[in-house]
Amino acid sequence: MNNKKEEHNSILISELPLDTQAIMGFGHDPHLSHGAEVWFVGRVRPNSDSEKVNQLYLEHYPGMTETSIHQHIENARLRWCIEGCKVVHRVGVILPGEAIVVVGVSSLHRKESFQAADYLMDHLKSCTPFWKKEITESGESWIEVKESDRQSLLSWN
Repeated sequence: MNNKKEEHNSILISELPLDTQAIMGFGHDPHLSHGAEVWFVGRVRPNSDSEKVNQLYLEHYPGMTETSIHQHIENARLRWCIEGCKVVHRVGVILPGEAIVVVGVSSLHRKESFQAADYLMDHLKSCTPFWKKEITESGESWIEVKESDRQSLLSWN
């Protein structure tokens, strides 16, 4: 379905902690005619494989990462009639409990917002140029895409 409306997109990559309350203020634009907003906040888990996580370190490729996110949003717009979309992603050192990503989608109806947000998260996790290093009590390692995340991504084809 190609119900593309005037675009209200926002993409931000930040090394600073994410103020989720301020970020979620985007949905209150009186010029949008949406009836539904869906928000997802992803946070660093305190444990990984029964081991305490000290921090997560995210790298990205400036320019390429934003272009990739923009393409994911455009692909979501081709599938659902969404009015607004906001993606804010953290890079650098992130501590357990801190937000890594905030995704917001607005549309006329909740189903489209939920589906588009789920689609965007699957694509952000599995095929956007971010590289994650997990630092634990026993060392550090680069995190690969999990098989369950690959399967979730394939479900959109």
